Amino acid sequence: MTAARLVVWRHGRTGWNYTDRFQGQTDIPLDEVGLRQAEAAAARLAALRPAALVASDLQRAAQTAAALARLTGLEVSYDTDLREIHVGSWAGMTKVEFAARHPDLHARMEAGEDVRRGGDGETVAEVAERAEKAFRRATELVADGETVVVASHGLATRVGVARLVGLAPAHWDAFGGLSNCSWVVCEPGRRGWRIVEWNAGTLPEPVLSDDR
Repeated sequence: MTAARLVVWRHGRTGWNYTDRFQGQTDIPLDEVGLRQAEAAAARLAALRPAALVASDLQRAAQTAAALARLTGLEVSYDTDLREIHVGSWAGMTKVEFAARHPDLHARMEAGEDVRRGGDGETVAEVAERAEKAFRRATELVADGETVVVASHGLATRVGVARLVGLAPAHWDAFGGLSNCSWVVCEPGRRGWRIVEWNAGTLPEPVLSDDR
């Protein structure tokens, strides 16, 4: 296993985050607050002297990564496996609207069932598998002792990291959602990857995310 440090960074705020809408893979840009969040977080992450920078190709993650690229001079590479969960027909729907229109699905999700999102979307397990693969690929871009920063999304980060460190799906909900522009730091341990920081980088803020 590589001895690189992995930093997974959630994107800044979007208008759909602010209005509590499912985004999924709809390509929503950062709003003005999100752009400021990205700039502020990038200044902190630049102090880690990352050697590589990878991002989801969705523009909210790409714009977030670009803020760090400007400070570090790194070129951003893109990996579609870092995208947020595909929510199908739920995209654009508020969480209140979803609960009202689909009370049975809402109840099943609240009970912990891994429901396929929006008919033709993804399950959480599918997202975790592809995100973990993307995180491992990202660490292969840097040498032992170096840091790679990955800009991704809330749910994809939470479940992908949980799978990376070897947690069973029943325990994935033990981790809270990530606030916009917060990050997770993972480092290699004696028996595999371990989490050394979670939701780092800011004072606690509301979690505005598809990750509910």
